Amino acid sequence: MLPLFIIRNKLLAEPAKLGRWGERYCERYLRRMGLECIARNFSINTGEIDLVMADGDVLVFVEVKTRASENFAKAQEAVNHTKRMRMISATKYFIGKYKLRDKPVRFDVVAVVLPERGSPEIRHYKNAFGMV
Repeated sequence: MLPLFIIRNKLLAEPAKLGRWGERYCERYLRRMGLECIARNFSINTGEIDLVMADGDVLVFVEVKTRASENFAKAQEAVNHTKRMRMISATKYFIGKYKLRDKPVRFDVVAVVLPERGSPEIRHYKNAFGMV
């Protein structure tokens, strides 16, 4: 990955690239915290999961929200009721498809903020919500 000072302006100008960068940044952070990546961008027609990680024997379904600023709202606030229900739907499909029903499940939200200057900020909300 190129150094941040080289790509920052391009990321800030292109939201899709910023989002992909945030997911990769988040994945590296979670790996440093000892989690193992199981899947990226798992998608079905009713929902999507940015990252599926393993924290020991716990399956962790992660929603990553990347922002250039939080002037209007905190990044994690974008994970509203509808988004949570879509993640839960995709999670149920994932654990059924891969026969993982016996595994404990956790939902995390990770906010990544890339300001115009300075280092990226990352906030990890473990167990942000539960299965319905």
